[in-house]
Amino acid sequence: MALLALATLAPVRADDPPQRPDAATPAGQKGGPGARAGQPPSTPSAAEQHRLPPDSTTRQTLELPGRTLAFAATAGSIRLFDDKGEPQAELAYTSYQLDGTDRATRPVTFFFNGGPGASSAWLQLGNAGPWRLPINADEVTPSTSPEVMPNAETWLDFTDLVFIDPVGTGYSRFVATGEDVRRRFYSVDGDVSALALVIRRWLEKHDRLLSPKFVAGESYGGIRGPKVVRQLQMQQGVGVNGLIMISPLFDFREFAGTSLLQYVATLPSYVATVREAKGPVKRADLADVEAYARGEFLADLVKGEADREAASRLADKVAALTGIDQAVSRRLAGRFDVGEFRRELDRKNGKVTGRYDASVRGFDPYPDSTSSRFGDPSGDTLQAPLTSAAVDLLTRKLNWRPDGSYEVLNGAVERAWDFGHGINPAQSVSELRQILATDAKMTVLVGHGLFDLATPYFGSQIVLDQLPVFASAPRVKLVVYPGGHMFYSRDASRQAFRAEVEAMIKQ
Repeated sequence: MALLALATLAPVRADDPPQRPDAATPAGQKGGPGARAGQPPSTPSAAEQHRLPPDSTTRQTLELPGRTLAFAATAGSIRLFDDKGEPQAELAYTSYQLDGTDRATRPVTFFFNGGPGASSAWLQLGNAGPWRLPINADEVTPSTSPEVMPNAETWLDFTDLVFIDPVGTGYSRFVATGEDVRRRFYSVDGDVSALALVIRRWLEKHDRLLSPKFVAGESYGGIRGPKVVRQLQMQQGVGVNGLIMISPLFDFREFAGTSLLQYVATLPSYVATVREAKGPVKRADLADVEAYARGEFLADLVKGEADREAASRLADKVAALTGIDQAVSRRLAGRFDVGEFRRELDRKNGKVTGRYDASVRGFDPYPDSTSSRFGDPSGDTLQAPLTSAAVDLLTRKLNWRPDGSYEVLNGAVERAWDFGHGINPAQSVSELRQILATDAKMTVLVGHGLFDLATPYFGSQIVLDQLPVFASAPRVKLVVYPGGHMFYSRDASRQAFRAEVEAMIKQ
């Protein structure tokens, strides 16, 4: 994992840039701001020629079990400017506002995914939006039909919904050219500033500043979430009632690189994966593994391989818990990183487990290779149907037709991302403490899947256990369900998590 160094970033503004003395167009003269009499109008830049279309608002009716929801759906964008009034980027959003509600008391929730480089389609079409695409990784293939269906578990019953796509994801795009603007938005702090500003501008644009406000983020959204809320509190003048974290990563410091805690964080999910193959598993069934992970396992890790007795004891215990060959476990000293576990667990059958969902198995395309050359059977199959579903929803149902390609998961964004290279790795635990201390009424709900190896639930448990007493339950709550990174792909887990969110928002 790359580390974070705080970047010095130029501020961004939203929508209308400040007017300069030369900004008005003289009477009778064609051309845009800054045009001069006697000169031909300037040629729009390529980015201006391909700017996003005007917002589209349509009236929608959704027939669901036991109720009918009528709402306004808006697909549109918010343009961001620098402090000189120069356009920088356009961030696309999709919002759903229920009819017949009091805007002053009606909650509104803002969503973003992670990556960096993921659009909000995962949360919108997999979990909380009015329409849902089944994304069960053990059933979906790239050729699965992308047709969306009414979502009985939509959150629209109890909160309005705004799904935001950061620059480089969905249809969101740069307006300005040059590496400076790209570096600014593709950085930890620049990204957070842009998202916070878009949230404030959406609230202003739709007259919702009085509404109760919630922020929901997934995966790298765990870094974004607390930082965005802090930005809203301190820089944008917007208070947030609650933070909802879905399969989050809060801290790169402890769960990557050479940190021993990465093995503590992943062990319960490894064992959950093994036990799930034999029958249904709940978190309570892993109490013995959690106790071992934070006790004897950690103690033997700290002793290191120089202590032969401790190293053998640890390796043999891990082999017994996971079923992986004892000789392999001893060779690795019981220290399985995620890639090694995924390959070794079912290597005899030439299969690898998923990273997003380790309960999903797929064929290793190079089973005899000494190097790991496999993808993620629990994630790779979802990109095609999810992309097509998002494009179809925006263009056909919501009547918004941008040009260009829709990016559901843009690897180029992550490759260009500036996590920083200093001594302070990316983490949001500091901001989590600050937002909870600043607003004594604020609550946080964290949801995880048992079989998620991308952001294992026990890693979040370790982080949350270190918070001060004022940030303990019931203000901060961790819930864990059967499933992977997108645990909401499982019906029972999605339904249970929705009930937790509804209780949080209505409290």
